[in-house]
Amino acid sequence: MSQFTVSGRFKNRDGFAEFETTIDAENENVAREYAYTQLGSQHGLKRTEIELEEVSQ
Repeated sequence: MSQFTVSGRFKNRDGFAEFETTIDAENENVAREYAYTQLGSQHGLKRTEIELEEVSQ
């Protein structure tokens, strides 16, 4: 497994908040899906409220 750094922003009550997280995943697509799942679960967000800007290894 590789480590990917996923960054972007998500909608909150004050506008948008930026984030950056490191995720262990098999490939870039899995890292994107895990980021959506993790942020949605932690902050009660839908996928449409999350904007992924960059996924790098």
